[in-house]
Amino acid sequence: MATNRTFTMIKPDAFADGNTGAILSMIEKAGFKLIAAKLTHLTAETAGKFYAVHSERPFYNDLCKYMSSGPIVAVILEKENAVADFRTLIGATNPANAEDGTIRKIFARSIEANAVHGSDSDENAAIEGSFFFSELERI
Repeated sequence: MATNRTFTMIKPDAFADGNTGAILSMIEKAGFKLIAAKLTHLTAETAGKFYAVHSERPFYNDLCKYMSSGPIVAVILEKENAVADFRTLIGATNPANAEDGTIRKIFARSIEANAVHGSDSDENAAIEGSFFFSELERI
């Protein structure tokens, strides 16, 4: 059963490029409500825990290094059909394959520095949101 919440992170590249406000504006204009937001800086260890599901993949170490290279903005979003609608809004992981008008097409630098993370399932949205926010921090 689909839920009405999802999780995103504005990645270090988008934050460093000054795109946080523009990305959050696009998200809100697409009908998402921000439930919780937090500016933080992941350590390599914390990034490793967040991306533990990828620990056996060849890109894991580079991913952890990249995600700990600068501040990120963690956000819980709410909207009907949140996960699927947000995945459509952000576009393909590889910005070269992303549809025009999507967040990644507009703001991504590369397949790794692709501006935002978006949960790929309702289950992962709940897990990922809980990684950054306690129940008390959510509105």
